[in-house]
Amino acid sequence: MNVLHFIFGIFGNATGLFLFLAPTITFKRIIKSKCTEQFSGIPYVMTLLNCLLSAWYGLPIVSKDNIPVTAINGTGAAIETIYVLIFIIYAPKKEKAKISGLFAFVLSVFSAVALVSILALHGSTRKLFCGLAATIFSIIMYASPLSIMRMVIKTKSVEYMPFFLSLFVFLCGTSWFVFGLLGHDPFVAIPNGFGCGLGAVQLILYFIYRNNKGEPKEKSTANGVVEMGEESPQKDKQLNGSQP
Repeated sequence: MNVLHFIFGIFGNATGLFLFLAPTITFKRIIKSKCTEQFSGIPYVMTLLNCLLSAWYGLPIVSKDNIPVTAINGTGAAIETIYVLIFIIYAPKKEKAKISGLFAFVLSVFSAVALVSILALHGSTRKLFCGLAATIFSIIMYASPLSIMRMVIKTKSVEYMPFFLSLFVFLCGTSWFVFGLLGHDPFVAIPNGFGCGLGAVQLILYFIYRNNKGEPKEKSTANGVVEMGEESPQKDKQLNGSQP
């Protein structure tokens, strides 16, 4: 059981890293154009909060046998911080202020959770408090592609939902779901079971509409999925004349 637990932890780290690195396509575009265009910075900030809380939860002082959780989410927190800072640098003045405010809020929430858990809570109570916080924001992170799934169904096009992104959402969620089950940890299993299910739905939608990658009928921004590095909104493609 311990060997399987370790193996799924390693697999979860690998798939999670691919998932965190997926937005590099988006940020290469942002840096090149020196503009955030119609991309949303909110998903990056929320993913950062999820990573910070999950990394904290995985520490031995909070929960046992969850070092792989801390490893990948600590790495994810560093990556997401870079994304957020780049976004703030190139965002318009109004958007810059909004994302900067959210960034400060995220750091404040994480600091509050960490301080309360260390100074006021102990043992199982500490694990419960940190686990609930991590679970809530993990579910929020995994739910971010819901808007693009809705657009896929509406437009019958997978233009904004790349196959490999959907695949790694499924693999990452599945790996950590099994990891949580083997470790008898509901705070790892529950949110990642949710992610596994959503990833499976994305893959099903992809195979249903895979032969239709034409232009959507409406110009829309897929805020929940663009953060994962998908193609930009239609308006941006028209302005730049090419697809990344």
